[in-house]
Amino acid sequence: MACQFFKSDTATLIKELKADKLLDVLDKMLFIRNFETRAEAAYLHGFIGGFFHSYIGQEAIQTAAIMAMGKDNWWVTSYRCHALALLLGATPNEIMAELYGRSTGNALGRGGSMHLFTDRLLGGHGIVGGQIPIGTGAGFSIKYQEIKDEISITFLGDGAVPQGSFHESLNLASLWKLPCLYVIENNRWGMGTAAHRANAVPRLAEDRAAAYGIKGYTFDGTDFFNCYEGFKKVKAEILKDKKPILVEVICDRFKGHSVSDPGLYRSKDELKERMSKDPILLLKSVLIEKKMITEDEFKAMDKKNREIAVSAMKFAEESPWPDPATLGQDVFAPEEK
Repeated sequence: MACQFFKSDTATLIKELKADKLLDVLDKMLFIRNFETRAEAAYLHGFIGGFFHSYIGQEAIQTAAIMAMGKDNWWVTSYRCHALALLLGATPNEIMAELYGRSTGNALGRGGSMHLFTDRLLGGHGIVGGQIPIGTGAGFSIKYQEIKDEISITFLGDGAVPQGSFHESLNLASLWKLPCLYVIENNRWGMGTAAHRANAVPRLAEDRAAAYGIKGYTFDGTDFFNCYEGFKKVKAEILKDKKPILVEVICDRFKGHSVSDPGLYRSKDELKERMSKDPILLLKSVLIEKKMITEDEFKAMDKKNREIAVSAMKFAEESPWPDPATLGQDVFAPEEK
């Protein structure tokens, strides 16, 4: 059975959100796109080492989630974490410096691309599925402290769904009625393996949610409006019903699994077709049609965000390397005197 996308009302949402908020959304998505494009270029030129996983093509999802549900929740994600960190307040300078391994970085140059944090972001995590129990624990903490109007949101990829940590976490969250939202960002590929070849059921949320006695929804990850209205609805339901919810968001990454992946498992025609549904261009088209922005204004917005990314690269290049003497800081316990 094919997925049935959550039904949203774009016309009503445009009237509700109005031009200023929608232009801010477009600006944020361009901010993420430009940051990652320049950071990937820096990686290819040897300025960045280690791993680098791009979120390009998926920007509408987390932008919509934060706008719909508010920053004041607990958030956790996988190694594809640049976008969420930027959206939750980490600066482009500190993230770029972290990618460059410099002491001014988000984790003092020690975490790299896969491990970014903010006050409300419980980290990016390099182990597949490793973040799911952490998000569940955050939900337990919210319930234990009797904090109202907050939930825990865990983002994971389709490749994490077969992991034991996924099933154990959903079982506990349902059993203990935790305020948790689990968001499967199904970009159709777990590294180079097609999602349908790794999962026994086709609908990752709708088919699995019933096993835990919870609701499951499917969103269109190319459509900001569908994601926004969907996330708004599920948070309200979690707070009302006191039960977790599982969501699958169908999307596409326009790059390989990581910067070192040429993506040869996809044909050029397939990738071209997927990129025709670029969430940034789809939102731009709506805003131009509604006369909220012109093509020239869009280009100016894009140029502004490109300059921010280039400035962050300059900041990173000029930042100092970590002092080797601090290598054990915050890792080893200080010696007793």
